[in-house]
Amino acid sequence: MTKKSVILITNDDGINAEGIKHLRRSLDKLGTTYVFAPMSEKSGASHSFSLRKPLEVEWRDDRTAAVDGTPTDCIMLAVRGLLKVRPDLVVSGINHGPNLGDDVTYSGTVAGAMREPCWTSRPSRSPAYPGTSAISGPRPFTPGG
Repeated sequence: MTKKSVILITNDDGINAEGIKHLRRSLDKLGTTYVFAPMSEKSGASHSFSLRKPLEVEWRDDRTAAVDGTPTDCIMLAVRGLLKVRPDLVVSGINHGPNLGDDVTYSGTVAGAMREPCWTSRPSRSPAYPGTSAISGPRPFTPGG
């Protein structure tokens, strides 16, 4: 019997963002998914984490937690104790908007895939959806679109 991969998911657009819902549905086909994501949007949070405030965790179900913090807070809480299994992969996204050039230096989505995974030797990914066009403006998030 083959062991199912454990996949930890976060983002910086918040737990209710369309991108994270689509990402989870896609990754559920590949393994057991756990979501630890900010309660609200934290775009531009970069690698910041909370130092002087307690973090509230709201469990939505046994594999989904909304955290009153940044994407880095979410991943730190998960891999340092709240998640009882070691993730095989960390995925942060799907970001609604591109993470290009300088964006990667302050993107909370990119940070969610970098900080803890790099320090703990876990592979990670950070997909993004462009979401805007210089010609047509903002576009709604649609899978494959």
